[in-house]
Amino acid sequence: MAASRPPSTPMSKIERAPTLTPGGTSKSKEEKIFVTVRVRPLSKKELAMKDQVVWECADSQTILYKGPPQDRAAPTSYTFDKVFGQSCQTDLVYEDGAKDVAMSALTGINATIFAYGQTSSGKTFTMRGVTESAVSDLYKHIQNTPEREFTIKISAMEIYNEDVKDLLKPGSGSLRLLDDPEKGPIVDKLDEQVAKDKEHLRHLIGICEEQRQVGETALNDASSRSHQIIKLTVESKLREVSGCVKSFVASLNFVDLAGSERAAQTQAIGARLKEGSHINRSLLTLTKVIRKLSSEKRSGHIPYRDSKLTRILQLSLGGNARTAIICTMSPALTYVEQSRNTLFFATCAKEVTNTAKVNMLYLTSNL
Repeated sequence: MAASRPPSTPMSKIERAPTLTPGGTSKSKEEKIFVTVRVRPLSKKELAMKDQVVWECADSQTILYKGPPQDRAAPTSYTFDKVFGQSCQTDLVYEDGAKDVAMSALTGINATIFAYGQTSSGKTFTMRGVTESAVSDLYKHIQNTPEREFTIKISAMEIYNEDVKDLLKPGSGSLRLLDDPEKGPIVDKLDEQVAKDKEHLRHLIGICEEQRQVGETALNDASSRSHQIIKLTVESKLREVSGCVKSFVASLNFVDLAGSERAAQTQAIGARLKEGSHINRSLLTLTKVIRKLSSEKRSGHIPYRDSKLTRILQLSLGGNARTAIICTMSPALTYVEQSRNTLFFATCAKEVTNTAKVNMLYLTSNL
């Protein structure tokens, strides 16, 4: 079980040490973002419209476009780290698409999992299942590692109309972003709570989900109108050690992005139209950042600061973290252009390289 209170020993320094290879030599861990694609089944509305399925998974890594009989264009294939067809359960998406990255946080490596796709494509459904499975695995590891003392803290925010709001402390107003020389971009005065155990953490996550902005559109009865970021801070140290103690510390982020949308299809007006405009602008900035980072030269200005979403996710995009992106999409012909846009994003994202390092706290123990 996780400790019920933060460590009492004072923090003196954060060091980002290189990861250790099995041979014991120090080495920074450079790796590409792990990108998967999940194709959901046809929705009730799509079935009622007798929409046609035009996307299929040819194998575990390839998704294929097969247009209608009147479309003589050759099928187009896309290849990713993993693809999941309509019959795949969320447990498998987690196991093959997110678990390895998520569990890195237990060894001091920052990790981020996020879902990207058009509105009503299954992002929130997928992220809830992935988050639940990751929380279960975190506590399984804690129970099986009695020689270490673990502390798990949670903070959570949503970005709604470019305002950052605290999901654990509703009514606290819009929060500012600050630049920390060691941690990078941080959200000022964001509430953070210590999880007493697995059930307490689940309860806190549930509170965050209840506070999130949702609204009805023509495509989704409960469409997420904000980007949600749940951040777990995972710390661990050896028990009963005196003197200078090295403690692992890492962030594990679960990011459920609002969906890209077209006003004509969502039939958005008034507040919904304004929300959609903010959502699309921030996702456009995210796409620009991904495209810049995926280019071979990777030179010039990276527009992280053009939106609060990309600024908050800066370390996860080309920085000190391991990142997995789950792209969700509809198989329907009606949304073929949105699906192609999602696959274009995924294709760029798989070329982005992060450099993850082990993060350690140096503590002076009073034992």
